[in-house]
Amino acid sequence: ADVEAAEGFLPSEVAERVHAQRLDDTHRRVSLRGYQSFGARFALAQRRVVLGDEMGLGKTVQAIAALAHLAAEGHTHFLVVCPASVLINWTREIGTRSTLRAFPVHGAHRQDAYTEWRERGGVAVTTYDVLRTLPVPDGPGPAAVGGAPPGMLVVDEAHYVKNPEARRTKAVAAWTARCDRVLFLTGTPMENRVEEFRSLVRHLRPDLLPAIHNSSAAAGPHTFRTAVAPAYLRRNQRDVLTELPALVQVDEWEEFGPADRRAYRRAVAAGNFMAMRRAAYADPEKSAKLQRLRELAAEAAANDLKVVVFSYFRDVLATVQQALRSLDQETPGSRLFGPISGSVPAADRQRLVDAFTEADGHAVLLCQIEAGGIGLNLQAASVVILCEPQVKPTLEHQAVARAHRMGQVRPVQVHRLLVADSVDERLLSILRNKSLLFDAYARRSDMAEATPDAVDVSDGGLARRIVEEEQLRLATEAEPGAEPEAEPGAEPGAEAEAEG
Repeated sequence: ADVEAAEGFLPSEVAERVHAQRLDDTHRRVSLRGYQSFGARFALAQRRVVLGDEMGLGKTVQAIAALAHLAAEGHTHFLVVCPASVLINWTREIGTRSTLRAFPVHGAHRQDAYTEWRERGGVAVTTYDVLRTLPVPDGPGPAAVGGAPPGMLVVDEAHYVKNPEARRTKAVAAWTARCDRVLFLTGTPMENRVEEFRSLVRHLRPDLLPAIHNSSAAAGPHTFRTAVAPAYLRRNQRDVLTELPALVQVDEWEEFGPADRRAYRRAVAAGNFMAMRRAAYADPEKSAKLQRLRELAAEAAANDLKVVVFSYFRDVLATVQQALRSLDQETPGSRLFGPISGSVPAADRQRLVDAFTEADGHAVLLCQIEAGGIGLNLQAASVVILCEPQVKPTLEHQAVARAHRMGQVRPVQVHRLLVADSVDERLLSILRNKSLLFDAYARRSDMAEATPDAVDVSDGGLARRIVEEEQLRLATEAEPGAEPEAEPGAEPGAEAEAEG
């Protein structure tokens, strides 16, 4: 792989400092790829950083490698903060990939686990919500002394702490201020605005803030990368995982049936953006999207392939589940698992994934995209079906990367179900600008150029824009003051997930 790409296109002076950092593997049970070793050493050499590798490149194992190195140097206590949905995964990974003890500080016995961690040492793994209840360290000192800060604080899915007013952000800030070494992990540190990235750097290296201002975006991605290099490292799958099987992406365009079209027109007239996105499933018996999904699942069953189906909406997944149950009866030996949603406890999510993985032959796993698209390893699946396009392109990227990642041995097919002349088409058109922005500033790109409205468009603004465009196109009139509505069929989303 390209050495420059594997080192995140860092300036030479930063790269040289990282190369000079040794990495002790005494407490590590796995070997690392070259770019992973570089990432762990970057975290150690720079002390307070964001590791922003694309999904599927092993940010977790790079963090564990850094913890294992510090343990070999004599540090005894470490803390990992993560969403509840991945707490079990973190606990498993620490035990599998290192000799360190992991203590899940969560649930009814969290205080006992915290006390045991303080007394015995190891890695405490807790959630953003529980972190607020733990006593903030007093200040520097030996980690074994009660009240002293851990040798390293790891914050997973760190983009959840971009809002400075959120309680979880304040809790993370309090711990970050008292820890010498801090590692933020996130594959999407700046989804819409460079300002959001600044909020992460503010926790780690406030001295860099003057160099990272809004004009950095206008100056181009290379200027931005230079400004944040001391605290930011990102690599992409296409640059460093050349041995991954192929990723085949197919847009499955359909047309509304009569009942779906009527439901769509009603949603447009009411200005209900979320109902517009779900209208293609209004008539399950004649839904073109649902029929195509059944065909794809049947084809996968015929080829003995596992399938994961993602949707933003719980009611869409319920419709899919009912449709696939009948297909399951028609296809002896097939299995249907889920749905995984934000209301499913983390332990149950992992059990569903394990059962799906261990099932012989064909199986289908249903996932709400904000719950199943983060933290779960789904390499058993080689067919991914997206029931609708997402408002945030990064949600789709993360979901696909759950299957197309290290450990995958088959080419991965991604089928995105779309309806022409609908919200789907308008959404894809507008999101091309958002994807260009992400490519320019979170990936290396000499050609992508960001426009002001690509930087500033909010999810709410995007919804209103699409509703207005569709109302004009269909020559309908919205009710006075109509606003895009929150969807009753979806979980509160990543914000609530992080709090859990």
